[in-house]
Amino acid sequence: MQLKQPYKPLLWGLMVGCVLHSGVWAQQTPTGQALKLTDLSAFKKPNGSNWQIVGDASAPLSATLSTSKGSGVLVNLPNEKNKANLLSSLEHGDIDLELDYLMAKGSNSGIYLQGRYEIQLMDSWGVKGAKIGDNGSIYQRWDDKRGAGKEGYEGQAARQNASKAPGLWQHLRISFQAPRFDAKGVKVENARIVRLELNGVAIHENVELSGPTRGPLANNEVAHGPILIQGDHGAVAFRNIQYTAYDTPRPALTSLTYQVYTGAYDKEPDLKTATAASKGNAKSLSAGVVSTPSNFLIQYKGTLQVKEAGSYTMQVVGVNGFTALKVNGKSVGDWTMRSAPVTVELPAGNVPVELMYSKLNGRGAPSLGLMISGTGLRPFYLGDGNAEGMTGNENGPILIEANNPIVHRSFMDVPNGRERVRVTHAISVGSPEEVHYTYDLDKGALVQVWKGEFLDATPMWNSRGDGSSRPTGMVQRFGVPALSLSRLSSPQAAWVADTVGSQFRPKGYTLKENQPTFRYQSYGSLVQDAIQVLPGREGVKREITVEKPAADLYARLAQAERIQTLNDQLYLIGDKAYYIQLESGVKPLIRQVNGQQELLVPMRSGKLSYSLLF
Repeated sequence: MQLKQPYKPLLWGLMVGCVLHSGVWAQQTPTGQALKLTDLSAFKKPNGSNWQIVGDASAPLSATLSTSKGSGVLVNLPNEKNKANLLSSLEHGDIDLELDYLMAKGSNSGIYLQGRYEIQLMDSWGVKGAKIGDNGSIYQRWDDKRGAGKEGYEGQAARQNASKAPGLWQHLRISFQAPRFDAKGVKVENARIVRLELNGVAIHENVELSGPTRGPLANNEVAHGPILIQGDHGAVAFRNIQYTAYDTPRPALTSLTYQVYTGAYDKEPDLKTATAASKGNAKSLSAGVVSTPSNFLIQYKGTLQVKEAGSYTMQVVGVNGFTALKVNGKSVGDWTMRSAPVTVELPAGNVPVELMYSKLNGRGAPSLGLMISGTGLRPFYLGDGNAEGMTGNENGPILIEANNPIVHRSFMDVPNGRERVRVTHAISVGSPEEVHYTYDLDKGALVQVWKGEFLDATPMWNSRGDGSSRPTGMVQRFGVPALSLSRLSSPQAAWVADTVGSQFRPKGYTLKENQPTFRYQSYGSLVQDAIQVLPGREGVKREITVEKPAADLYARLAQAERIQTLNDQLYLIGDKAYYIQLESGVKPLIRQVNGQQELLVPMRSGKLSYSLLF
């Protein structure tokens, strides 16, 4: 087993989307505005006819992108005469941008924030080790004066390749901070990608952008600029484009003073008669004004300079200690070990604030800070940059690599609506090709497949642990695990999801070159289930063998709201989520059950082989 040297995410990365790893700042549902895609009115009139509004787009493992009439989807269909870029009417500064996109095979596009900083969109399916030009990467800057072969510089490759196959919808989330300028218009701070997620995987955090990347709208930098979508390279479709603009000025915490008291304060104290062990002025919030790891209380007083009146959400963050908050002389946060965000109305001007932090034990380094957000204000943090202390894990995440084939047992939690289902007999199998999967020994079911890095075992091995691990790449899940094989009295009979009545008996697995073949007994027959990585990292191939199968035994390959037949062997599952490819001669059945479609294959021959492409 290989444990990866963990990266320690900067505090910027922890805060984006209102998320702290410790869970003290809960993730919020996006409340942004949508770009209207009923027509092209959300964009400046393009110079070509390559941009269209349609009802749907399709490019199933194909270089050709086809469309259907309607609205809600923006497509680029360039040719030699029409290949214009598209500019939004919106001009943005700090922004969170979220959208779905679908690439034709071999296609290439890009999104330029403020028309100047490109996030590359590329069909990078199967690529191992993302480079500057691959999907989700920040494209390089360009200067002909640097000399032949040296024109390109800077740029940032994606941390891992989280791309899906062509013809599948992919999801992009970008948190961007615009460059800062002083009153004279001189740049005082570079733009940055605060965080970028591709298909649920963080592939960039806190990346500074020293200037426009290659092919910008203009080479100057500005406080506000349009979104530019590249139109001269290849066919691509977009939908569900949403954004949240952050234009509210940040409040500043000034005139800070502190007093330190020694002792164990497990209840909110009255400090009027207490004597401070030390006191002074401070430039910023910090627990660094004390030299001991525990049994102290810090009281900070200061002024919050608010430029715009409105509703603000605030939260004191103190590692392993009690905290309290007062604003304008009123308590707005209870004396508690785990403070919750509180919303207060702040007037414009100078607002007095008071914070207290009491730490009783020596576990974890002392750390104190204040989180603030509001309408049009991206959450920001004032205080100690002790990200490790705030996560509760001083060593950062505990990551398992798959430099060689690896089999790892743990619990695995599977999303089920707003809840999670725990798979207690999960086996996760990793490969150096960076294509991995989880199998449920208790159901004989494939739980999930993913590409990229292997496992985060922090929940399992940090502190007492809970026995679970989680994938760290781009994951395709298959719902709550259920039996892969079931006997059906008729083609419309209900699928037997539970093992009761199936005579299901796990028989473990055998290993060949550290690749498992799972074995179990079902309906009196011995079943062998082998899963292998496909060449080119395209997905996985599954082979199920049943000895003496019953005549009415079926395998369920997929369950989704929609299953689309592309040809005799290829099927598109769900909302263009993944493909299933059957071998020649297999005759499946697609049936409708309780508002869902199911892809079934009769197991009369005792053998089934199919591939999952994603």
